Amino acid sequence: MMAQVGTFSLWLALALAAYGALAALIGAHTRRAELWESARQTAIAGFAVVTLAAGVLFYALLARDFSVHHVALNSSRGLSTFYTITSFWSAHEGALLLWEWILAFFILLVAVRGRRSELHPYVLAVLQGLSLFFLFILVTFSNPLAPVPSPPANGRGMNPLLQDPGMAFHPPMLYLGYVGFSVPFAYAIAALVTGRLHEEWITTIRRWTLFAWYALTMGITLGAWWSYHTLGWGGYWAWDPVENASFMPWLAGTAFLHSIMVQERRRMLKVWNLVLIILAFSLSLFGTFLVRSGVLSSVHSFALSPWLGSFYLGFIAVVLFGSLGLVAARGERLRGDQELDGVISREAGFLLNNLVLVVLTFAVFIGTIFPIISEAIRGVKVSVGAPFFNKVAFPLGLLLLFLMGVGPLLPWRRASGAQLRRNFQTPLAFGGAAGLALVLAGVHQGYVVATAALGVFVVLTVLLEFARGARVKGELLGVSALEGLTALIIRSRKRYGGLLIHVGVAVVFVAITGGAFMVEREAAVRRGESFRIGRYELRYEGLRSRGDEEVMTFAAVFSVFNQGEKVAEMRPDKRFHFNQNEPTGKPAIRSTLREDIYLTLAGFEPDGSQVTVKAHVNPLIIWLWIGAFVMTIGTLLAVMPDLAAAPRRVSARERAGAAARGGGR
Repeated sequence: MMAQVGTFSLWLALALAAYGALAALIGAHTRRAELWESARQTAIAGFAVVTLAAGVLFYALLARDFSVHHVALNSSRGLSTFYTITSFWSAHEGALLLWEWILAFFILLVAVRGRRSELHPYVLAVLQGLSLFFLFILVTFSNPLAPVPSPPANGRGMNPLLQDPGMAFHPPMLYLGYVGFSVPFAYAIAALVTGRLHEEWITTIRRWTLFAWYALTMGITLGAWWSYHTLGWGGYWAWDPVENASFMPWLAGTAFLHSIMVQERRRMLKVWNLVLIILAFSLSLFGTFLVRSGVLSSVHSFALSPWLGSFYLGFIAVVLFGSLGLVAARGERLRGDQELDGVISREAGFLLNNLVLVVLTFAVFIGTIFPIISEAIRGVKVSVGAPFFNKVAFPLGLLLLFLMGVGPLLPWRRASGAQLRRNFQTPLAFGGAAGLALVLAGVHQGYVVATAALGVFVVLTVLLEFARGARVKGELLGVSALEGLTALIIRSRKRYGGLLIHVGVAVVFVAITGGAFMVEREAAVRRGESFRIGRYELRYEGLRSRGDEEVMTFAAVFSVFNQGEKVAEMRPDKRFHFNQNEPTGKPAIRSTLREDIYLTLAGFEPDGSQVTVKAHVNPLIIWLWIGAFVMTIGTLLAVMPDLAAAPRRVSARERAGAAARGGGR
């Protein structure tokens, strides 16, 4: 009965989305306020009924109602409550409902809190049109609440690889990013339809875009964390097709975030910005296509029917080419109001940054779909592996790293020699010294030396910019440099938050180079025997077992020694799930600021007398997660409103400081 209520809610949401889109369009065209208000109320009702459907699925999961399709295939009685909840998005149908639920919430926010303007009804119409597509798939082909004709006594259970905290948060964060780009996309389409192509739509969607970008950043990071901590292969990024599918909209979204600053300040790059946000959202849809179509093999994909994938692909084509057609139709009105004044300027730096990001996006796209291209031409799927992507990404990444340090500190219009020396002389010197120090220490990998040198350069440019700003602000207010720094950040959050994000990205770049020094070894050891890897000696102590009604786990116990001193005990394991055909494993990881020790249990004798393990020493891994944390702090600063324009009461201390400086002059 409850499942029927949920299914009816989805059908009702479909009808509401269709009505809401039409009411918004007709209300905007005829200027009938009652239709526009009706469209707003429809958004509220739509979110309510989609929430009801999601609530029904949560209830069915927690109640172990195996008469419901999604519950029977993705849950079981022995599954913990935490993973029972996360099994909501562990398969195609539930993940699609999560996508629609997030979209309905964003439509609600736009309807209730969105800035009222001529664009607003068209924005709602576009968003409701997108919702209509996903609801149609839910009610016709992918209903998670569909009944099971013969309910099993127990469900098939959740994929063991997904029973990890990383996968509890990775898909929702990815979807927040994917769906988040739909709002800036809708504003762009509304601007094209209405002809209001100046800066209004750009300023309205700034925080939406930054939120979507950050959510996608964290989704990618959590996916890398899950891959590293769960799959047992010793790495975190494999250029997998679904990994690439999340990386491509991130690249396009990054380019858009930088490009809109140029349009706001100089009224340039109008066409470029529209194309970038269309590209970012279209690539977000492309990610759902890759996950669900089954055209490319991936550990992340749901591998459903090619027919459903073709349906997605057709929708992506309509969105992409229809949007670009609108851009072409408005071509005459999209000319920039100003021209580029100087090659060495902030706008030129941002433009070059965007070109590099777009080239990298195109290269990743071609590499990802190459198996499809090769099959169409030669009849055989030929994949390109990590060497291709690394060969393309490393040089472009180094150029991006350089531009991250240079671009934000260049002045608008044109830079003078004095400005360049003041901003970059010291960071370049220290960056060069860091690179030379690595070479003298015996590091001869060119990209490692270049990344380290540029990482130091970026971090120093940001730190010196903070220091200069704090000193000037402190002198202006008559306070200490630390108080000046606080006031500076509070009143210019967007700029300094963005600079802090650059520091986080630089830290991630440097952490990636640690892979050049990774040490790997496979060893078969008997109880009491040891083997060495890098600085460490690992001694096998024995095999431990434990089990419950769902899984039997065998863990190999290793004592880890460094220069004769025991520093850790590690327990990689192998898990046999009774309702799954293939065993899974959980690596054991010991992390320090310098490196990780990473152990995977490859095999063992039943009596535990001997085990085979794969061991890695992975330098700098923890700095990936530290870099992501720094980016989080920067994003939180950047999304807060600047207070520069707000009136402020001048304190007695500031008046006294100003008077003292005046007397000194």
